[in-house]
Formats: sequence, C-alpha cells, structure tokens
Amino acid sequence: MRDGDLLTIALPASAGAVLDRLAAAGHDAALVGGSVRDLVSGWVPKDWDVATSAPPEEVSALFPGSTWENRFGTVTVRGEGPDVQVTTFRSEGPYRDRRRPTRVTWGRSLDDDLARRDFTVNAIAWRPTDLPSGEGRLVDPHRGISDMERRVLRAVGDPELRLTEDALRMVRAARFAGRLGLHIADETATVIRRHATESAALSGERVRDELLRMLEAPDPQRPPSAALRLLEELGLMAVLLPELAALRGVPQAKALAGDALDHSLRTTDALPADRPLLRLAGLLHDLGKATTLADGHFIGHEVAGAELAAAVADRLRLPRADARWIERLVRQHMFAYTPEWTDAAVRRFIRRVGADLLDDLFALRAADNAASGVLRPASAGLDELQARIAEVRASGPLGQEGLAVDGNDLTAGLGIEPGPVVGELLGRLLEAVLDDPSLNSRERLLQLASTWLAERGAGGHRQADPPNGPATAGDGPAATIGDPGAVPR
Repeated sequence: MRDGDLLTIALPASAGAVLDRLAAAGHDAALVGGSVRDLVSGWVPKDWDVATSAPPEEVSALFPGSTWENRFGTVTVRGEGPDVQVTTFRSEGPYRDRRRPTRVTWGRSLDDDLARRDFTVNAIAWRPTDLPSGEGRLVDPHRGISDMERRVLRAVGDPELRLTEDALRMVRAARFAGRLGLHIADETATVIRRHATESAALSGERVRDELLRMLEAPDPQRPPSAALRLLEELGLMAVLLPELAALRGVPQAKALAGDALDHSLRTTDALPADRPLLRLAGLLHDLGKATTLADGHFIGHEVAGAELAAAVADRLRLPRADARWIERLVRQHMFAYTPEWTDAAVRRFIRRVGADLLDDLFALRAADNAASGVLRPASAGLDELQARIAEVRASGPLGQEGLAVDGNDLTAGLGIEPGPVVGELLGRLLEAVLDDPSLNSRERLLQLASTWLAERGAGGHRQADPPNGPATAGDGPAATIGDPGAVPR
C-alpha cells in the first residue's frame, strides 16, 4: 500500500460517528497516527485518533459531553464503542527546554499536521471517501507505510530537529521500535545517542508514563525487554534509570546465561502484560545486587534493593500507595521456605509480608524462578507454601483485629487505663495466638493478660520473645526457593 491507495476498514461505531458528524459540519477529518499504522499492519487498533480542521471549540460543541482538558486541542469524545481522541490540525513553534513548544497554532492542512509528528510510522492518515462502506484513501507523505514494510523506525524530516524538539521522543523511539519489532534507522539512532543526556530534563511523570507503556507490551514475541534493551543501547537507561543500568556486568550463577540486568529483564517479561506495575516491580526487584556482591553472594540485597526501588518510584512520581507496594515486594521477595516450618512460622510469615501482598509476591517469585532457569517452580516449594497458607488462614487470626479481645476489653476487664500498656498486651496476645490458635477466646486471653500484667507490676515483665518465624535472606545465606545453594537471587 502507498500514499493515495484505497483501504477498506471496519470502523467502530464511535469513530465512524465522529468522522461523519465532522464531515457533515463541513470540516476535513481523518484517522491519524497509531490507529492507521495498526490498520495498515493488520492489527486491531487500541486507540482511535482523529485529526480535523475544526477548532476544539467547534469539536466540543458538535459532541455534547466531550471533554477538552489541554491546550493542544485534543477533545475526547465518548460514545458507542471506544473513546475517540479528536485533535485539531496544528503547527508548533520552537520547543522550550526541549519539552514544550512555545506556541501551538491551529492549521487547516492535514499534510502540515502530519509533518510535525515524531516518526514516519505515526505520520500516516486515512481520509474516508465512503463511510458506510468503510472505504477511504491513505495519506502517507513521509513514506511511513514503506518504513513499516521495511521494519524501520525513522524520524519525520530532519532527525536532529525532530528529536531535539522534545526529549521524550527519544524514549518513545525505544518503545515503538521494541513493541513494533522495528530497527531504528541509523541516522535516527545516532541523534538519540548524541543527545541521550538531555533526557535528564524530562519530568518524572512523563518518563513514568512512557515506561509503563513499554511494560504493557502484550506480544510475547516482542516483550518489554526489547524496548528496555534499546533504552540501554541508546544511552537512555543510564540517564533515566541509572540504578538499573548499574546491574550490567554484575555476575549471576544461574542456569540461564547473563548478568543481573539480563535476569531482571527476563523476570519482567515473565510477569503478566496486564500488570505493568507488577512488571515494574520485577524490573526493580534486584537493584540491590549492584552494591551487595561479596564472595559470590548478595546478602541483604533485598533490603538495599527496596531502598533503591523506593528512590526510583519517588523520581518517577508514582502514587504513594503504588511506590510503597513496590518497595514492600522488593523487600520481601527473598523468603526461604522449607517444609520444616511450623504452622506458627507460616502465620508469622503471612503477618510479616502482609496478607494483601501474598498473591503478588508469589507471582513475582514465580517469574524470578523462571528467569533463573527453574523449569518447575511448583517443585521448588511455592505450591506447598501457598497450600499451607490457605490452611492456617482458616485456623486462627493473623492480626490483632482477629483476636477475641480488643483494647476496650482489656481496659474494662483488667481495670487499667488506655495507654501504651494496652498495645503492649495486645501485641503479646497476638504472638501467643500465632503460636497456639486455641488460646483465642476472651476468657483465656484476659487470663493471660492478667498474668502478664501482674508480672509487669512485680517488676518481672520482659518483652515478648522474638518470633521464631521463617528465615529471610537478610538473616544469612539461607537456601532460597528454586535456587538451592550457589548465589542468592
């Protein structure tokens, strides 16, 4: 297919309605960008984008209930089917700080609008000629279709000008090339390498959004690691994710070849595509290995890694809850289960990790095992531990909220005032019930609390013994699930 060729497509009702109403109002309108690129390639578009000569005020008036929330003239129209992003033809003035254009002006030409786009494969349009039949002509002034056929990603026009206008385009080049299976044209790649350090000026939010889009790669043949490896090759990873880049060259003694960065990329690929944040946790889970290698071991790398992951999450401006969740996953991923664990040890493991984290932690560990070359993760103990967790969850409380008494019961039943001593007693009662769930009755717990309170008053109180819970990698070089002996994960 070439510029001007007819192409018949199956338009969703929402996109067809937008094109029809704009045309009826006398405006030029065409499908543009990634939606056309995907249609030409035989894929179902994820997003539907329309460019039009109508200014955004008129677009909003034509589609009641639509939203216009930015100065770039993009109006979101909702209807039957997927949302449609409608953007007014525009041209842009010089870019400020290689991030934002100094001015945006509305235009009347589709060709001018396509000329301002980043890569030729995204500078293709489809202008309808007969909407009811889905027939239209391709508009491809920059030979993007030919580049798709040749599997090449090339900047529109002068790559020096195009890529230095907005530093995010360099990051997008890695995403598009990795996800679409394209080779970055030599002249485009050269410009990126020359200006890679300028990506440091990008905001954390923009880098985060682009990184999460990379991690959403759904095709196992083109996993997120393809784009991430391009980030490294182009010099962008060292600028945007230096903690990750530091894993290159850190040795691994695993069944699969490669260093700690290769292992982290394989872990990322092994996690589900519909969980980009979980994939991000997989990408960051071994950051601590760059600073903890000693005598062939990575003792405490999960602790160091959690701190580094938290710093990365902060720099990427992740929501606080997401950042904390990733930090917890990295901190807890080195559990070392053995069948000798008592039920009390299993309960303490759940309490330490957090019941809310268990499913995601096991998913991360299974991917970690697969990335290490463990062919049968179930035989490494994960299935057995999950089965035991299900059993102990049904046998007794795992937190203070499951105790048969609360603070009010203690103050009323023991005649004491609210204060730190109540919290201390509740903590000791939970430890006792974790060891022996049969103790969890109001009468037994009040009796225990009364005894401890008497000991405390007589000067004989001591702190509760530390729980005899499961060992973690931070406690020493314990063997880990799926990686017996050799180098810790």
